[in-house]
Amino acid sequence: MPDTQVSQPPPRRVLDAFGLTGEPEPLPGGQGRAFRVGGAVLKPTDDPLEAEWSAGVMRGVARGHGFAVPEPLRVGTGRHVAHGWTATALVAGAPGPSGRWGELLTAARAFHAALARVPRPGFLERRRHPWAVADRVAWAEQSADTGSEAAAVLTRLLRLRRPVEMPSQIVHGDLTGNVLFAEGGDPVIIDFSPYWRPAAYAEAVVVADGLLYHPGEVPVADVGDAGAQWTQMLVRALVFRLVAACELAGPGGRIPEEEIRRFTAAAAVVAARAATAGTGRQEPPPADGLR
Repeated sequence: MPDTQVSQPPPRRVLDAFGLTGEPEPLPGGQGRAFRVGGAVLKPTDDPLEAEWSAGVMRGVARGHGFAVPEPLRVGTGRHVAHGWTATALVAGAPGPSGRWGELLTAARAFHAALARVPRPGFLERRRHPWAVADRVAWAEQSADTGSEAAAVLTRLLRLRRPVEMPSQIVHGDLTGNVLFAEGGDPVIIDFSPYWRPAAYAEAVVVADGLLYHPGEVPVADVGDAGAQWTQMLVRALVFRLVAACELAGPGGRIPEEEIRRFTAAAAVVAARAATAGTGRQEPPPADGLR
C-alpha cells in the first residue's frame, strides 16, 4: 500500500478545544494524518457528520468480547469534532498484520457481531471519495475508470463476479493495518471506515491485502469456507482495492507496474479458487463495469 505524506499538525485551537497540552507528534499510518498529543491521537476529518456518527457508534459498541476500541474524546459542547479534527484516547499496541492474521480475523468477527444491529447511516449514499467509488464498483453499483494496464486485470475479476445472497450490515472496510496488538489485551480496532456490506466482505478485504502485500502469509484455502459466496467476497475485495488504487492515481487511473503485477498474481489465486468453489448464477457480461 503506498505511503502518504504527513499533513499539517492540528492548530492550537484544536488542542484547546479537547483540553490537550503539548506539541503534536506525527504517528505512522493513518494516511499520514494522525498526530499524538499527550495521551490522545488526533486526526482531521473530511466529513464531520460521518465523524460524529462514527464516534457515537464507537462509544456505544459492546466491549470485552474479543476486541477493544479507543475511547472517542469530546469537546466542551459534548461533540466529537472540533474545527475539523477528531480525537481518541491513545492506546498501546503494535500494528499487524504479519504473524497476526488469525487474531486479526477473529477480532474482526467479534467487532462485526457487536455492530450487527447498527442502522445504516444516510451519509453513505453521498460519499464520493476513491474508496467509496471503488466499493460501489465492486458491488456493480457504478462503473470504473482505470488505466489500460489495470483494465485487463479488472475485466478478469469482473468476469468472475456472480450474485450473492448475504445480509449486509455496518462493517469496517479497512481493517488490515488498523488493528493494534498488545500483550495481555484484546486487539484494538482503530480508524473506523464504515461501509454497508456483508461482514464476510470486510474479512475478504483483509485476505485480499494479504494476497497483494504479504504473499504467502495468508493461507487463503483455510480462510472462510470453500463455497462460492466466500469466494465472491474475495473477488469483490480485489476489485475494491484495484479500483481504489486507480482512483487515487488520478485522471487515467494509471498505477505502477509493480502494482499491476501484484493484482495479476492475486487475481490468479482467486480465479483458481473460484474454479473449485462453484460458480452459482451468472451475472450479465461485465461490459458496463468499465468506462
